[in-house]
Amino acid sequence: MPDFATLLLFSAMTMGILLVPGPAVVYIVTRSVTQGRVAGLVSVAGVHAGSLVHIVAAALGISAVLAASATAFTVVKILGVAYLLYLGVRTLLRKDAGETPELRVYSKRRLFWEGFVVNVLNPKTALFFLAFLPQFVSTTEPILPQVLVFGGLWVGLGLLSDGAFAVLSSSLAGRLRSSQRARRRLDIGSGVIYLGMGAFLATASKS
Repeated sequence: MPDFATLLLFSAMTMGILLVPGPAVVYIVTRSVTQGRVAGLVSVAGVHAGSLVHIVAAALGISAVLAASATAFTVVKILGVAYLLYLGVRTLLRKDAGETPELRVYSKRRLFWEGFVVNVLNPKTALFFLAFLPQFVSTTEPILPQVLVFGGLWVGLGLLSDGAFAVLSSSLAGRLRSSQRARRRLDIGSGVIYLGMGAFLATASKS
């Protein structure tokens, strides 16, 4: 089992990643703004059902392979850092296009399924399990229980943070549809977080 300090650091960094709007958050906010709170929460459930796919994949050996191979670990770390820095710069430089959420209404089943697919194919979630999570895995302890604990924390914190996005965005639906300034501030904050995560990943060392 990871020690308390490791779990605390992992939780803090995980929340930083989860709070950066990626495909899953955009999907949740869009559905919440378009169809309301219940639709947003159903989308959250689908998204984190998708997270379970990443946890199973990691538990079946992805993290173990990375931890066992210094070369693979280094390559994945470099790719992860490069991707985070790319996302940070792209987000900071992105110009607002005045886009508004789509207005089509979907069934709860479709909301759940699309949320599931969005997160299974979400590069931010894949990056977390391939490049970020292994930084916290100790090679001197059984890897499978560690992956399951960290994965469970990801899902638990994700349900809380994404649920908050759903509730807040449904409450502020009118403003979110029309406020370009709010979207720009969100882009700036997200870009800074991406760059900070890239710096953390670049300086992290294998346990």
